[in-house]
Amino acid sequence: MRRSRLTGFLGSLLLAAATALAGAATAQASQPAAAGGYVALGDSYSSGVGAGGYISSSGDCKRSTRAHPYLWAAAHSPSSFDFTACSGARTGDVLAGQLGPLSTATSLVSLSVGGNDAGFADVMTTCVLQSDSTCLSRISTARAYVDSTLPGQLDNVYSAIRSKAPNAHVVVLGYPRFYQLGTSCLGLSETKRKAINDAADHLNTAIAQRAARHGFTFGDVRTTFAGHEICSGSSWLHSVNWLNVGESYHPTAAGQSGGYLPVLDRAA
Repeated sequence: MRRSRLTGFLGSLLLAAATALAGAATAQASQPAAAGGYVALGDSYSSGVGAGGYISSSGDCKRSTRAHPYLWAAAHSPSSFDFTACSGARTGDVLAGQLGPLSTATSLVSLSVGGNDAGFADVMTTCVLQSDSTCLSRISTARAYVDSTLPGQLDNVYSAIRSKAPNAHVVVLGYPRFYQLGTSCLGLSETKRKAINDAADHLNTAIAQRAARHGFTFGDVRTTFAGHEICSGSSWLHSVNWLNVGESYHPTAAGQSGGYLPVLDRAA
């Protein structure tokens, strides 16, 4: 009986030690992204257009203190934080003007890009102002571009990031679906809304495939934005804003903190 108790006691000690070691290993595994430098690249969905609180020195790039990169850096205190994302950026703009801070000391990179290359703004303008058939035609053109041309452009950006920041964990963030379907909602027809959502899915699939090819992590925000699309009654996305057109179809501050930040947290 005593031997059985002793064996059980020793087993408990070993289990406790193993648990402690596993906890330490988990803690260490979660630290590297914050231990080095963090660089946030990309377009308006990363810079924070639509969230307000813009940093005056960022000018037309409209980098926001409410954007998910800024919130992540504030919460995790990386050794350095460089925020180069810029409103309107395409893949070529990221290559030409945003990669300067990357180095061997960079441990985390986040990025959203590809929507502007695919003509996002023109698609939305066409669908808001013109007929269902014209909207669907413009979306078809954008989807063809995503299939034929965008993958090579993404490859160029991803390869450049890996070359300049060989030690970094890279998180490529996608785009939300814009509309909740099957609800009564003024504005675009259900046909247009569904086509726009399907196009967002198509773009996300292309981005995720290229990211995986380069060993990067894809951050899918469609799950966190579910229930918060336009027409949901609790939208984390701006609809058409004729007083500030540039903010239309961009995440609100709640979309940045509730839609993008949790995905970056998990991926990083």
